[in-house]
Formats: sequence, structure tokens, C-alpha cells
Amino acid sequence: MRATLALAISLLGATLVLAQVEQPVAGKGSEQRHDYAELSKAPDKARMRRNPIEGDANGVAAGRKLFEQHCAECHGATGEGGKKAPSLSAREIQEATPGTLFWLLTNGVVRRGMPVWSKLPEAQRWQLVMYLRTLRMETPTDSTPKTEAK
Repeated sequence: MRATLALAISLLGATLVLAQVEQPVAGKGSEQRHDYAELSKAPDKARMRRNPIEGDANGVAAGRKLFEQHCAECHGATGEGGKKAPSLSAREIQEATPGTLFWLLTNGVVRRGMPVWSKLPEAQRWQLVMYLRTLRMETPTDSTPKTEAK
């Protein structure tokens, strides 16, 4: 009886964890799922932090290079996401504050495979944040099939 109860509780717990973890990736369909919940874990102090290099004219270009070197392998060449990592053009990312994104880059999400990037100089992490802010949310396009004239 105890073993059955323990098994039932374990299965229920695992089901609840999976239900909380999996969120659809914008524009990718239900076959690929990722979690954006880590964004909500940023402390208020980090969330409110402003990008000290926001006005840097070269920041986005530098951030793009860093993205290509460190992030594109998992997040895709244009941040569209993939099997390893979520879309960075998703609403959750694009609506996050710069401080939240910086906090996430600094701390990573190791249990989900995202490394800690705290060894990158702070200015480079802010450049990555600047680049991430340029990725646009995916918008639905007209999916009406076009017929050719005969």
C-alpha cells in the first residue's frame, strides 16, 4: 500500500513538473517546447537594472558577433530557437527588461543546458542584451495558399 502511494505521488509530482516546464515556442508549433519561467526568477534589483552602454552605436553589431560565437549554436543563427534552446524572438524574451536578460546571461540556466556567461566581461553581456532586443517577435503571415493561374 505504501509503495503504491509513494509511486502515485512520484508520478503526480513528475507530471506537475513537466506541465510547468513546457511552454510552446512562438511560431514553432507544439512539437518544440521550451521554458521561459527562468525570466521570472530574476530578483527585482536585477530586473530594474538599466543597460549602462545603451547609447553605444557599436553595441548591437558587437552583440551580434558575440551571439554568433556563443549563442547561435543552440538558439539558431537568427535566434529562432531549436531543439536545444528557445526562440529569442518570443514575446517572453522581447518583453523582458534589459536587466532581466543580463541577469539570465550572467547566471545561465544550467539545468536546461544554458551555460553561465559570467566570465564574459560585463560590457559584452550588455552588448548581447542590445542585440537580443533587435530580434523581432514572430508575427503570423498570410498562410492562405496561392493558386497559379492556368
